[in-house]
Amino acid sequence: MAAPQEPGGDAAFARRIDPAREPGLSPQQRLLMAEVERVQRRRALQRRLRGRNALLALSIGAVAFGIYGYTFYSVSQERFLDELEQEAEAARARAQARAESAAS
Repeated sequence: MAAPQEPGGDAAFARRIDPAREPGLSPQQRLLMAEVERVQRRRALQRRLRGRNALLALSIGAVAFGIYGYTFYSVSQERFLDELEQEAEAARARAQARAESAAS
């Protein structure tokens, strides 16, 4: 048994042919070969698109997660600032009350 030949060699099972120039092919065989090539190209395109779709889905998910996270962060910061403002107002009121009681 012979060893498999390198790619691009002249092995009969791997020989590339041009259907338009091959004299021994019937029109039905040429049509079948053209259909098989179209199907293979379509599958390759679908694989590429599937990968791009997955990348797009991950990107959209990351953006949505980022917006969601930022919203929670900003709301918590807003509450913190509200609490800080309330404490500042209470401190001002105490300082004013002390100033008024010291002035009297």
